[in-house]
Amino acid sequence: MSDSAVNQTPGQAPALQPDQAPALKVEREHALHLLHQMLRIRRFEEKAAELYSATKIRGFLHLYDGEEAVAVGVMETLTPEDAVVATYREHGHALARSIDAGAIMAEMYGKQEGCSRGRGGSMHLFDDKTRFYGGNAIVGGGLPVAVGLALADQMQGRSRVTCCFFGDGAVAEGEFHESMNLAALWRLPVLFVCENNLYAMGTSLVRSESETHLTTKAESYAVPALAVDGMDVLAVESAAQQATVAIRAGQGPYFLECHTYRFRAHSMFDAQLYRDKTEVEAWKDHGPIVGFIQVLKERGVIDEADLQQLEGQVATEVEAAVRFAETGTWEPTEDLTRFVYSERGMS
Repeated sequence: MSDSAVNQTPGQAPALQPDQAPALKVEREHALHLLHQMLRIRRFEEKAAELYSATKIRGFLHLYDGEEAVAVGVMETLTPEDAVVATYREHGHALARSIDAGAIMAEMYGKQEGCSRGRGGSMHLFDDKTRFYGGNAIVGGGLPVAVGLALADQMQGRSRVTCCFFGDGAVAEGEFHESMNLAALWRLPVLFVCENNLYAMGTSLVRSESETHLTTKAESYAVPALAVDGMDVLAVESAAQQATVAIRAGQGPYFLECHTYRFRAHSMFDAQLYRDKTEVEAWKDHGPIVGFIQVLKERGVIDEADLQQLEGQVATEVEAAVRFAETGTWEPTEDLTRFVYSERGMS
């Protein structure tokens, strides 16, 4: 993606270059896997938006449409022992981390079969089995958590990576600077992944940051940094692989700036008056899924039958997730004061 796309004037359509297709070096099975993962996220969230409109899902709902390549590409480089800390726009991260779709949907319904027993909702997904530590509703709030997890691993001599996702808006928070400094100072095994979608809620990056190349901020703390096209899943996977190899070699933290774009508003409550519809549509034309499908078809890696099969598998999974949530149970009112304090041996 060109600098002109990153540094666009608010309301102006991004300067995209669709003729520059990504260099494709991927086995067919891996390509199908990556596409499947991105389709799972997109269709799951489309259903979530529908259910929210039907008041089946309540509270806040922040959707990830357009950013799927970041979650999917990065997760491919992590092991089950690694930790993941995400933002409140985390359904995609959770699905890519292999949290059960039914448990995620039940959580958004507020059912006790949800991954956080229905107590967290959309913004607070959690799953200790996959070492998925949020879902954090505070902008930048996951950054010090990630540093703490990485410090614990380092002190215990465990060879693990803690991956922390956050948006471009978080770089203005004090937690970002404190976390970057400590991670660099102590050479902690943290992969910082900035999902730069050009808008922090309704504020354009060019109106909030004097330096829009966010890698510069990481480099100021002596943290190696790399900017990557976040709409290209293969580019993201390659960059994340480079970063995790360095981290596992004991070289300390690494910063990835993934240039991406959210197709929907900040949240389902957002009237989205701060950007022009033509800008959004221009980005949609070259989104991570449609672009990947186009390249795979052009190069003979997949055909329409493959795509239809994947869509069928995803539709079945999403339908099953909705049924699981619909048939889930509400937590008894007498249990509402549980888990205020730790309960050993309790599920």
